[in-house]
Amino acid sequence: MEMTGEQLIPLPQAETWKALNDPAILKDCIPGCESIERTGDEQYQVVLTAKVGPVSAKFKGQMTVTDSDPPRAYTLSFEGQGGVAGFAKGAATVTLAPEGTGTRLSYTAKASVGGKLAQVGARLIDGVAKQLATKFFEAFTVRASRK
Repeated sequence: MEMTGEQLIPLPQAETWKALNDPAILKDCIPGCESIERTGDEQYQVVLTAKVGPVSAKFKGQMTVTDSDPPRAYTLSFEGQGGVAGFAKGAATVTLAPEGTGTRLSYTAKASVGGKLAQVGARLIDGVAKQLATKFFEAFTVRASRK
């Protein structure tokens, strides 16, 4: 699965960067996220529940920040295990650029799934991924704007 998109965030670039690196804000915005805990300088343990068609699972995994270029860009790599539901892994590159009084956030994500998740079908998985991205950015825009 590959996905690209962009979103105008109504915050200056530095504030958007800070919010994207705040585990509490990310936890509030990622659909189904139960916890994000820092385990190292650029590593996080993540627990989330996801439902794709008839398959629902709790995923436990690791997220790592690489290629960090504050406040302009970074890459998030992730991998998680969902028990009998299967696994997910991939990476997303996020770039930030000032636009007016806000910030243009652009992303490119690639992911793969295995196990029962892979049996559900690529179209369904792509649809759910796009829906989750939309929900994340809607929540992020609201949550990051709170002072």
